[in-house]
Amino acid sequence: MARPSPRPIPARVRILAAILAVACVGLAIVGSVTFLVQRERVIVEVDHRLDAQVDGLRTFADPSSAAADDGTSDSPTGPTTASEVVDVRDFTTLDDFLRAAIATFVPARNEGTVAVIDGIPRFRPGTLSGFDISDDSDFIARAVEETSADETTRGTITTDEGSLRYIAVPVTMQGDDRRGVYIRAVNIAAELEPVTAAMATYMIAAVAVLAAIGVVGWFVTGRLLSPIRQMRETADAISITDLSPRLSTAGNDDISDLSRTVNSMLDRIEGSVDVQRQLLDDVRHELKTPITIVRGHLELMDPADPGDAASTREIGIAELDRLARLVEDIDLLAAAEGDSYSMGDVDLSALTARVGELVAVIPEHDWKVVATADGVVRGDQDRLLQAWLQLADNAAKYTPEGSPIEIGSAVDGDGAHLWVRDHGPGIPPAARHRIFRRFDRASGKRTVGGSGLGLAIVDAIMKGHSGNCVVTDTPGGGATFTIHLPPTAAELPAPVRAGDVLQRETAS
Repeated sequence: MARPSPRPIPARVRILAAILAVACVGLAIVGSVTFLVQRERVIVEVDHRLDAQVDGLRTFADPSSAAADDGTSDSPTGPTTASEVVDVRDFTTLDDFLRAAIATFVPARNEGTVAVIDGIPRFRPGTLSGFDISDDSDFIARAVEETSADETTRGTITTDEGSLRYIAVPVTMQGDDRRGVYIRAVNIAAELEPVTAAMATYMIAAVAVLAAIGVVGWFVTGRLLSPIRQMRETADAISITDLSPRLSTAGNDDISDLSRTVNSMLDRIEGSVDVQRQLLDDVRHELKTPITIVRGHLELMDPADPGDAASTREIGIAELDRLARLVEDIDLLAAAEGDSYSMGDVDLSALTARVGELVAVIPEHDWKVVATADGVVRGDQDRLLQAWLQLADNAAKYTPEGSPIEIGSAVDGDGAHLWVRDHGPGIPPAARHRIFRRFDRASGKRTVGGSGLGLAIVDAIMKGHSGNCVVTDTPGGGATFTIHLPPTAAELPAPVRAGDVLQRETAS
């Protein structure tokens, strides 16, 4: 048994996760940069404090040196260079100087001081403001070793007290072979406690901000995605039997524009489905009559009577011919409604002359070209010729034999006009709105040889050209069918899908 595919993560969750991920990365970068900058500032400040010990010891050992020092040096951390050594002159012994220095330069909080002579810690502060480093033999041994070349040494070491930033200053006295070292250390971890506390506060605030972004983002993304959710629900509700659901188009944003576009698409789909249903209903209705006629005559036919059999055969062939014409007209209508029109400049004078040549062969009528327009329209010449000839054929079917039929063309400010004028029984005004429907006629009865699709084909071609066909009365009796085409200035893009602009009316 196949395992069901896992349900995809909803778009709302993915969008919110992306927002939170970006916010989290941004807060982490800001916090990290801030911490590193503040940490570097603390370390630089500690280094300045340690460097100040060298100047203080020099001044304490020889006050006259302070006047000669202009306060400038090549050292990036202070006025003291790494090779300087404190030379004691105003004190009797090295012990007296170191004891006095330890007592004078009282360590601040988070600081420790010790004076070492020949590697042995001798003096430490008597105050409790700092911490004691005199018992850390490893630290003292390292500091003494690093200052063995009589150079002031700065460094960092990890001890039981924590990470210590220290400075070890060699101290010498003329006439005393002993080596003294003044050591001042600062607890970096303790100095960084305010920064660490601030970062802890920042992390708590960042978590609160992320939670707020998550809550607000959840509702905002839900509101933004609600039209899409409605679109999905509407799509689920649409079926072949019910194409009426539509989307809400409130607003002026992109989602509203998309909703309007989808509604327009649904309108076109519903119109196409209605047209197809109507076509199927009409074709089914039209096929019933010839099938019933053929079946009835076959059932009543006497096979032993040659005359009856011949009569039934003629009736059957005639009905089959009508069915063939019906199928051919349906194919023409489908082509007119769904074909691509090759739009171009059509010479009205040449088109009128061509129609006059073609209709002249239609028998039993007197055909006349009474007007020819000089001008150019935008359209598909083959389709316009087809529509005009269809009107002429329709006039020939409904006009008494021998009566004249006129055709003509004209151009004015409203566009081009192509007409066919007959002198038959005319069309009642009440019936003119429905004669362009499929299988519909003004009389409601079938004319011999017609399928009822001719005017529907004309209507489809005209709508493919953004034009129309209207029916008016002929002076003295009859009907005039006029094709109206828009002005040449209102050219349509080529090619144009007739089905995209066709708005079919269904039979009531």
